[in-house]
Amino acid sequence: MNRITSYRDIAADTPSQTAEIGIHGVAALCDPLGGLFVPEDRILVVSDLHLEKGAAFARRGQLHPPYDTLATLRLLQILIERYAPKTVISLGDNFHDRKGSSLLPPLFRQSIQEMAKGRDWLWVNGNHDPDGAVGLPGSSIDELHYAGLVFRHEPKNGQVHGEVAGHLHPAAVVRRREKSVRRACFATDGARLIMPAFGVTTGGLDLRHAAMHGLFDKTRLVAHMLGRDRIYSVRFGNLIG
Repeated sequence: MNRITSYRDIAADTPSQTAEIGIHGVAALCDPLGGLFVPEDRILVVSDLHLEKGAAFARRGQLHPPYDTLATLRLLQILIERYAPKTVISLGDNFHDRKGSSLLPPLFRQSIQEMAKGRDWLWVNGNHDPDGAVGLPGSSIDELHYAGLVFRHEPKNGQVHGEVAGHLHPAAVVRRREKSVRRACFATDGARLIMPAFGVTTGGLDLRHAAMHGLFDKTRLVAHMLGRDRIYSVRFGNLIG
């Protein structure tokens, strides 16, 4: 599952229907492009960009679509134009490997520099890029406690209140018109949130997978699934596995 072609020509002013949620009492918006916006503090959160994934595969002699970084940065630019955030937090696995940021082509480096002008930019370290971002605006950190929330790459075991994490690339399946539809999703029970992967060639892990076990109160768990121009919010009990 990926988003290679679906959103490449979306404009910043394209109408979209967000989902209003609360995370441990903090109000936020889930955007169909896969970003989370906290209006009160003007924070935009994205996760698992996996920039330069194609280049990382090429260095190992494997074929992979080469335009992932261009398409992913375009989506990020749309969200920044849409919300004009004061702070951008990228929740780890910002690059697909340790070399991704240091070998980033100048065109993409310039794009990030333009997006970061006039705002704080925080790169949370992930398991793919534990050494941080090299030569890019902003700061590399392991986690951030801010605005009543804790932002980190990998979710902690158990039900952690106020946690916003990535890493697991949550996805969900529903039945629609006699067909199964699978989409990346924001997963939250109101206490914590696991972000969808933002990178256009990243896959997804079903909410029923063993890796998700114990992270949520399933009686309150909702999958806010990404559609082309809206979020579809579905309770866990109505999903199919």
